Amino acid sequence: MKIVETAKIAEAVCRLALKAGVSLTADCKNALVAAEKDETGAAKFALSAALENERIAAKERMPVCQDTGMACVLIELGQEVSLSGMPLSDAVNEGVRRAYAAGNFRKSICDPLTRVNTGDNTPAHLHVEIVAGDGVKITFLPKGFGSENMSRLSMLTPAEGRQGIVDTIVEAVRLAGSRPCPPVVVGVGIGGSFDSCTYLAKKALTRPIFSHHEREDVASIEREALEKINALGIGPQGFGGKTTALAVLCEVAPTHIAGLPVAVNMQCHCVRCAEEVL
Repeated sequence: MKIVETAKIAEAVCRLALKAGVSLTADCKNALVAAEKDETGAAKFALSAALENERIAAKERMPVCQDTGMACVLIELGQEVSLSGMPLSDAVNEGVRRAYAAGNFRKSICDPLTRVNTGDNTPAHLHVEIVAGDGVKITFLPKGFGSENMSRLSMLTPAEGRQGIVDTIVEAVRLAGSRPCPPVVVGVGIGGSFDSCTYLAKKALTRPIFSHHEREDVASIEREALEKINALGIGPQGFGGKTTALAVLCEVAPTHIAGLPVAVNMQCHCVRCAEEVL
């Protein structure tokens, strides 16, 4: 049995938050570079500006987006691990608290009714999965709400099938238009229940942009949806063009015989995701 002090988890969350806040993932940057080469006019200018913003943020260690997001923390906890110290949620929140103060990141979390700000960007949105092994994998995804607000959950009927899934994904992006700051990355959850389907969509956003699902039938949905989304012509920042989305990433889970939940979680062009294994 491996013992992990939760203070170490707090330190890791702080490190990841500080890294994610000031830099895009390497695959996101590469995708933007490729898209910029393929665009013209205002669309090309928008992508060039996004890349210049990323360069300055990384060099100056400044937030790559003013919306430093809700702290979404996904932990894969090995079943051979014993946690010691403060409760896990307290450790995660402590890491977020330290990072958002040290990085001068905007604190965006408030009470949903009074709108009173919590002052330190906590609590984090924490998901924990128990997995095999003795490791603790921590993934930090700061989620801005310009894109989050454009996300959708649809409870389809089984009869709508594969085509219904593709149509739901494409329609979500069409209705969002320029509001989620495209080119977007589209995380999709297929199956599960009302609540778990949305988690699948969020988890999908932590995958590399250029990855494809291991199941070919799922990967084909990713490819078709991406092609149809980019045919919408919304383009970078809504200026038109070829690149409305950088990727469509799907995760699936078994569901009830009477249902077909499909969740679409939007991510703006500013993909900030960092992970570490303890």
